[in-house]
Amino acid sequence: MDLRHLLIQLVIAIVCAGVAGILIPRKMPGGAVGLLIIGLAGAFLGQWTADYLQQQYGFTNPALEWNVEEVAILPSIVGSAIVLYLVTAFLSWGRYGNR
Repeated sequence: MDLRHLLIQLVIAIVCAGVAGILIPRKMPGGAVGLLIIGLAGAFLGQWTADYLQQQYGFTNPALEWNVEEVAILPSIVGSAIVLYLVTAFLSWGRYGNR
């Protein structure tokens, strides 16, 4: 992995987390750093799940193959939405559970 690949992966992670923020309208924790972390975690989760489904069950779909610099776009957006939902759910659960 070179620097160009890493920068493109970071940009895609930020865009995917931004799209996830639009799909799940919740306040993004941590601002820009939180956006980056949620995007990277979501991209990892989405790609891992898509690869698992393809290898284990033979599930193939042309939409899963859309990628930029080997980062799958649709699985990264779905993974970012899941990570955003889980993070904000746990943060609100902890915030309201201490009363």
